[in-house]
Amino acid sequence: MPRMRQLALCASSLFLVPGSIIVGTGAAHATPVPAPTTTCSQSYLPLPDSSCQPGALNSAVTQSTIHSTICVSGYSSSIRPPVSYTNALKVQQIGQYGYSDTNTADYEEDHLIPLSLGGNPRSPLNLWPEPRYSAGGSTAVDKDTVEYKLYKAVCAGTVQLAPAQNAIATDWTTALSRLGLS
Repeated sequence: MPRMRQLALCASSLFLVPGSIIVGTGAAHATPVPAPTTTCSQSYLPLPDSSCQPGALNSAVTQSTIHSTICVSGYSSSIRPPVSYTNALKVQQIGQYGYSDTNTADYEEDHLIPLSLGGNPRSPLNLWPEPRYSAGGSTAVDKDTVEYKLYKAVCAGTVQLAPAQNAIATDWTTALSRLGLS
């Protein structure tokens, strides 16, 4: 398939929704969505630069499908992209962020909107090289704790899916307090 047609097909499955979160078709893409070629700023750490990673959603996950998707044991593992994909993207994005430390082991190629909350598994708009070390006073482990609490609240019906997705994409460091879970 010619490259322009591939890009057009990928672009046709994406659209902006309120809050600048991108919605896509999820794991069904055989061709990776190309990463942005822009320079990303480290000044937002521990958050990603929202002009580079605004977040992207898996369109198969909605409030009405959570009990057959994200709330099913093993769901995230079943759609997680291969390490060969995320490692290549991590190297590219470390360069885009201009990190002086280029050791890939010092970064987690993290989903801004986690798979457990319906984040797009392969979109570079949802994946970013999150430092494993303290950045802006927080670490990747701190974000993992927030993700888990949001996931449990969504699956328990305490919080609706869309507000949880928006809160974590906007600022994961304040997501729990914004939703009354801290």
